[in-house]
Amino acid sequence: MKAIIVSAPRAVSLREVEKPAPRAGWALIRVLTAAFCATDLEVISGEIKAKYPITPGHEWCGVVEAVNCGDGADDACCESGEIGASSANRGGESWIGKTVVASNDVCCLTCPACRSGLWRNCPDFGEIGFAYNGAYAEYMTAPLYALRELPPAVSHIQAAMLEPLGVALGTFDKVNAKMGETMLIFGAGSIGLNMLAAAKAAGLRRVTVVERSGGRLEIAKKMGATHTFAGNKCDLQAEIKKAYPNGPDIIIECTGAEDCLRLALSVAPKSGRIALAGYGRGKNMNVRIDDLHIKNLVVSGSGNNWNVVDRALGLVSDGIINTECLCTNVFCGLDEYEKVVKMAAERPPGFVKAIFDMRGGA
Repeated sequence: MKAIIVSAPRAVSLREVEKPAPRAGWALIRVLTAAFCATDLEVISGEIKAKYPITPGHEWCGVVEAVNCGDGADDACCESGEIGASSANRGGESWIGKTVVASNDVCCLTCPACRSGLWRNCPDFGEIGFAYNGAYAEYMTAPLYALRELPPAVSHIQAAMLEPLGVALGTFDKVNAKMGETMLIFGAGSIGLNMLAAAKAAGLRRVTVVERSGGRLEIAKKMGATHTFAGNKCDLQAEIKKAYPNGPDIIIECTGAEDCLRLALSVAPKSGRIALAGYGRGKNMNVRIDDLHIKNLVVSGSGNNWNVVDRALGLVSDGIINTECLCTNVFCGLDEYEKVVKMAAERPPGFVKAIFDMRGGA
């Protein structure tokens, strides 16, 4: 089969490799669609540590072709936190032929963290696409306990973008976002625009999206943003002050950029809430601690979100949220992977997500 392999930082290629065999408690999945995430650029560059060699890809949809329920795997098939509840007591063989999405969390299911539903706090935690081979391949494997059957109402393209929607839902939990509150979002990439979609669905008001270049702000407007500001074309602090005379209730920082973080701390009101959803690429940043101390700000990290795939799937299936518009470029198969990597790195105007479509024209 074909697979994109990152053999070491800055060494990526498309290769012919052996089809994987699922371990006990796992399924073999034929990949239908896989969305390219900006995080994978960091896997390729080495800014995010991965278990090299690795096939990236953690936003995907596929069809189960085989399962391995041997060696005590029946228990793993039926174990559940919130995420596994609808899989409980479902025999592994019944998954064959089903179109699925899944959580990418791989954990022990038995430690106190797993039993509490905090899978990413598991000492044995690893993630598909980072510690385990992911979806930039014709076939992949995933744990049976994490599988979710795709409802007919959800397209294969939309299914591949459930993971970043889950990031938004997990972030909203961390900042305790409530209907009627106001929100400022820094960043109009996949994460920022998923935050916008979730905010509109949750009944937040005066939701503003800020982007440095403004190349994706038209998409934010179509998705219902109250205000959109291009940081390189206006006095951003002054515009934010006009939009929020008393400051926004919640700020979501999705860029990982120091200047955006500093501005977020500056414009936040007293007792404001800030979520850090952007990856800082390991950089040290200078911030004014007094901004946090004097204003009693609540700042939450939001880099790990667990047990959200069921909610994301339910919201999309019921028509409450639709983020399919964030798929701006579709590539048939993996052959043009270099073009996808280049596009994700350069982010041309209007680009949000590229998707590998392995359905062969289906």
